[in-house]
Amino acid sequence: MSEIRKPYDLNGKVAIVTGGGSGLGREFCDVLAEFGADVICPDLFLERAEETCKIIKKYGRKAVPISLDVARYEQVQQLFKQVMTEFGKVDILVNNAGVAPPSVLIDETDLNDWHRVIDVDLHGVFYCMKEALGIMKKQKGGVIINISSTLGISAHQPSILAQSPYVAAKHGVVGLTRQAAAEYGPYGIRVNCIAPGFHRGTRLPDSLHTQITDDEERKKRGDLIIEGTPLRRIAEPKELRGILLLLASDNSSFMTGSVVVSDGGMTIC
Repeated sequence: MSEIRKPYDLNGKVAIVTGGGSGLGREFCDVLAEFGADVICPDLFLERAEETCKIIKKYGRKAVPISLDVARYEQVQQLFKQVMTEFGKVDILVNNAGVAPPSVLIDETDLNDWHRVIDVDLHGVFYCMKEALGIMKKQKGGVIINISSTLGISAHQPSILAQSPYVAAKHGVVGLTRQAAAEYGPYGIRVNCIAPGFHRGTRLPDSLHTQITDDEERKKRGDLIIEGTPLRRIAEPKELRGILLLLASDNSSFMTGSVVVSDGGMTIC
């Protein structure tokens, strides 16, 4: 490994990336394996997890696909039991799994959509953190990286998207990140958060395509997003690889409780 890459060396580390079967999760699995980590890839869709593992095995690291619904605590418990049986430790947890609801105002929000988003995007993060922190506390060290959103620190005008369950959940993820950092710093555990803006393959851009069927309306909303972003574009998933690697490695050894925003400048406007 070159001198430039050495501070990012993850050789011998064991990483879990929830929702690693596609989009940002696949990028996160890939970069962690590239820099030496063995990667467990739990995903609601096992076939997607298997595809990710095929891709990252080119680095010669262990890659384990697992079927998981993070909203079901018993499944989360079983995941961590399996990882501890096979690897004996958990060094890095990336809480990436998430879903997004239809774009509707609060009074029009379906209660089933509300509960599903909160169950996956907030409860799922809590469940995984609960299990990982217990293990890391005994290890006296570990790294947790939660994936929130710019909607975890702000809100959108409904002319772009109105997704109150998602906003509530992602704000909760930021709060959990900061509280966990405060509680577990004395154990040598670092807990940080990434707040992406509009990246291709994330839930919110997908919402524009799958939930807004009118082509003209979809284009209008997409244009509003780009106009409100100083860099005037939507990002690619690979543009978060460096941030994830920084937070996972010892190069961020004095960072905890931080929320790293990558949004093209959207939240400064």
